Order: sequence, then structure tokens, then C-alpha cells
Amino acid sequence: MRTITEILQQSKTIAVVGMSNKPDRDSFIVARYLQSHGYRVVPVNPTYACTEILGEKVYASLQEAADALSGSGQQIDVVDCFRKSDDIPPVAREAIAIRARVLWMQLGVENQAAADMASAAGLDVVMDRCIKIEHAALEG
Repeated sequence: MRTITEILQQSKTIAVVGMSNKPDRDSFIVARYLQSHGYRVVPVNPTYACTEILGEKVYASLQEAADALSGSGQQIDVVDCFRKSDDIPPVAREAIAIRARVLWMQLGVENQAAADMASAAGLDVVMDRCIKIEHAALEG
């Protein structure tokens, strides 16, 4: 398994599952931060599908997002989960299906069964860590 530093340095495209269009929500704040540091953010939330958040089209599912990106030769590197812990197993299955490289569960999000499933399929797994905090620490 790669380190968090390696994951952040080697990733370019991050799907934010559970992305909100509300600027005061953690998912929005984290996504805006990631964009400002050169990452492509792909919002995934069926509630906002076919709208835009932070200038990016919102997709209803990871599969829909992956299909759209594959047309331009891109793929999702990291699936960043802003969902309840109990909601993570289906997200993990989708992350595996689209051949993402990392399943990342934000602060307070932990699901060992989903982590084991993703890890067994070859994905790097990060649980209960904020990608923004980890990136900021890396930047010094």
C-alpha cells in the first residue's frame, strides 16, 4: 500500500462522493481546496446530477463519472467519501468497478468491511482522515 504522501503526489483526479453545493459544507470546502492545488475534482451526488459545482459537472454515480472521463482518456484516481460509514460498502464496490486507485474515507468515516473489500481488489485505502488536512501537512 502506498503512503498518503505517495497517494497525494501520484493522483490527479479526485471524485468527491457526497459533494454538496453549499459553500459551508466540508465536502465543498475540501473540493475547493483540492481544485486550488491542481487536482481535478469530480463531484458525485445524485441530488445535484446534471448541475455544476465549482465549475464541474455533477454526476449521479461513480460509474457515470468514470464513463464521462474515459472519453477523454482520464480516470478517477481517488474516491473521496463524504458519506455515512454505513453507506460506504456500495461506494467501495463502485470504486472497484471503475478501477479507481484509492478509496478515501473522510474524518469520522470508517467501514472495515468496505476497506477490506477495496484493499483485496488492489485499491489503497485511507480511513478517518481528511484529504485536505493531509495535503496541507504535506505542503508544509
